[in-house]
Amino acid sequence: MLDRNKVQEISKGLQSKGIDALLLGPGDDLEYLGGLKTGECERFKGLFILSNGKYFYVTPYLYSEEFEAAFGKDTPAYIWEDKDWFYPTLARAMDDFDLNGKQIAVNYGIRAVDAIEIADRHRVKLVNGWHFLDKMRIIKSSSEVEKLERATQISDAAFKELLGFIRPGMTEGEIKKQLIDLFEKHGADGPAFDIIVARKENASRPHYNGSKGVIGERDLVLVDFGCRYESYCSDTTRTVFVGEPTDEEKKLYEIVLQAQEAGEAAVRPGVPAEEVDRAARKVIEDAGYGKYFNTRLGHGIGVAVHEAPYIMEGNKMPLEPGMAFSIEPGIYIPGKIGIRIENIVVVTKDGCKPLSKLPKEITVI
Repeated sequence: MLDRNKVQEISKGLQSKGIDALLLGPGDDLEYLGGLKTGECERFKGLFILSNGKYFYVTPYLYSEEFEAAFGKDTPAYIWEDKDWFYPTLARAMDDFDLNGKQIAVNYGIRAVDAIEIADRHRVKLVNGWHFLDKMRIIKSSSEVEKLERATQISDAAFKELLGFIRPGMTEGEIKKQLIDLFEKHGADGPAFDIIVARKENASRPHYNGSKGVIGERDLVLVDFGCRYESYCSDTTRTVFVGEPTDEEKKLYEIVLQAQEAGEAAVRPGVPAEEVDRAARKVIEDAGYGKYFNTRLGHGIGVAVHEAPYIMEGNKMPLEPGMAFSIEPGIYIPGKIGIRIENIVVVTKDGCKPLSKLPKEITVI
């Protein structure tokens, strides 16, 4: 159900910026505000929040029940049918709330083609509202942290069980499918993202999306996995070995582990986000592998698997209690090997709390 206190906070933010309204399309923001979950669709739909504290939504009849459940029966609703398309219904709403010719911020959930039509038809000035809710979403409440913890507990349990399933001759896709089934078994609402299962040289691509690699008798398997629980995400990466790792693999793994632990150790309130990145990156650079760690150290997490704060060079934002983000250093040598270790941590008053309880030391299957 729509959190009206958050709506009022958004309205005050709009007033301070001289913006008349914020238009939010389906996605993370609406899931955060009202628990709305709708699939991708070409039909226009969204929630308008005005600087005067009023709000209303526009939706096709197809999604009217979902919108009413998320935003309440007392929220003004403008429902359109396919035979009319949304233009006449939106025009009525824009007239009713005096939004023609005004300044409206839009988020990423609104299609560019629809935004252009709205600007042309209603003479409005559209501004970027992509990060408008970042400040609100960046500090997690205790109930939000509990959901992040529960999602991580589920994914931990699923991964522990998965380790007994992995064996030579299996494909990456078979392992991925098994993990998704285990998420459901342990109580998840589903995967949080497209799970990565990458063997040895495939793991050198940080966001590898293949599935046909076959696990060998002596191999390495990187698994980047997460599930959803009551809209909140988990995200963990572990790199395990099938058969005894080589001395070089052990060396690379230990470097990444030291970097990951250095990152966690650097987290405390007041520390700029970029300093956490530097602490982990220095370990890998000092070991001579700096050029093979070419991603940011981490990203925030909540109802989206990637959200603020971003833990990277150039982000001088001081960390605050309640922020939740990943610490995920890696070494990626093209065409040869990739190793990553990732934990989600929540900033506490004197450091951080890692959510995953999975061991980080070398695991041999």
